[in-house]
Amino acid sequence: MSKILYCTLLIATLSILANTLRAQHQELQEKPAIWKGKLNQYEDSSSLLYAFKTGKVEGHFRYFFSATDNNRGLTDYYANAFGGGLRYETAKFYGFQMAVSGFYIFNIGSSDLTRRDSLTKLMNRYEIGLFDVQDPSNKNDLDRLEEFYIKYNFRKSFLKYGRQLINTPFINLQDGRMRPTGVEGIWFELNEIKKVHAEGGWIYAISPRSTVRWFSTAHSIGVYPMGVTTNGNRSNYFGNIDSKGVFLLGIRYHPVSWITISGWNMFLENVMNTTMLQVDFKNARTNGTQWILGAQFIRQDAVNNGGNNDPEKRYIDPKANTMTAGIQLGYLYRNLELTGAYNRIFANGRYLMPREWGRDPFFTFLPRERNEGLGDVHATTIKLSYNFPAQNLRTSLAGGYYHLPDVKNYRLNKYGMPSYTQLNFDLRLNFKGFLNGLDMQMLVVAKFNHGNIYNDKRFEFNKVNMVLYNLVFNYHF
Repeated sequence: MSKILYCTLLIATLSILANTLRAQHQELQEKPAIWKGKLNQYEDSSSLLYAFKTGKVEGHFRYFFSATDNNRGLTDYYANAFGGGLRYETAKFYGFQMAVSGFYIFNIGSSDLTRRDSLTKLMNRYEIGLFDVQDPSNKNDLDRLEEFYIKYNFRKSFLKYGRQLINTPFINLQDGRMRPTGVEGIWFELNEIKKVHAEGGWIYAISPRSTVRWFSTAHSIGVYPMGVTTNGNRSNYFGNIDSKGVFLLGIRYHPVSWITISGWNMFLENVMNTTMLQVDFKNARTNGTQWILGAQFIRQDAVNNGGNNDPEKRYIDPKANTMTAGIQLGYLYRNLELTGAYNRIFANGRYLMPREWGRDPFFTFLPRERNEGLGDVHATTIKLSYNFPAQNLRTSLAGGYYHLPDVKNYRLNKYGMPSYTQLNFDLRLNFKGFLNGLDMQMLVVAKFNHGNIYNDKRFEFNKVNMVLYNLVFNYHF
């Protein structure tokens, strides 16, 4: 009996070992199966495997052409960038989800972006942003893990931890290059209270657009050009700011359907605090007509030493503060939209917000230029848009006049930007049929000088008296 049992166990062991080895071995005539999952006879919807198998995969290819035509005697640049990425998010498993995404970029034909302008000795501004501003010579090894988070869903709300993408007035995607700004930290959205939406969190790391690295929140400030201090010396705060991170909180309230009240606060520990209040009115459409009205107020105050005791290494002067106020009026009739806006940055100080983190929240913002780093600003814009629904086409023409302090008024002009007029023409098309998933944007930006530049081309190069051309194709699947 013992011999029979022994032989039976030996045969069973050899059979299991043979199956195991066969599972690990790949015959030459077989198709690759390295990534195949376990084959089950049935799907258990309560299992973790089911959550992974029924997750969602998304893809994105992007092509971006950019060219800058500067005034005569100054260097012109162009660039062609192409890239692609994948994103995967699991299905919910007891309220939990996980997501991961990454993107790669190639320089497929551009000017020498390491070459400085011979007259001003300054670097390229726009085209370099399609790649890595920290290494303009890098043309191939441009990849980044953008998202990698775990998310817990409860009812209509959620909590996320890890690398992710957010969009707020102060930290946002600012997707005007190849890839947006990413953040790492804890983020929540709360939608359990009727008529109220709240979101916020603690951000401890940031990967600015036009970079491939992740930085601590403090060390992400200064990756882009830093301008000058309020006394005119060159700023040197990159890597020198002392801060544990940034906390944001935003609340949006709809007392009635046609009124939205939004409040945001951003606390950058040991550096500054910024608070924004905005009210938007939008009546119901009547005979295809609708009116919109918006008002915005922002106050900003330094905290402690502004990031560093050394004046040239701090981000903001201690005890500094500034305020901005803006208003917007719009008229919509069927497919036509006409809006006008005015924004005032008061003269008591500069409005500061790390350019690495996002674009301006002002009503008067026009793509490809900002009013960050300025005080004593009067900005006025008007924008006309028209939709062609049958063609999936949207066009817009926008113009703005920006009255800024003198370029040598260092206290109120951080980057030496003169007063200017800006004109934007924007055309966007979503393809249908065979090319469904493909969209195109063509943007032309012209900026004209209205300030005294003291015969110094550094105040003109890549800033005014120039035209910028952008052509972008996206394919989402």
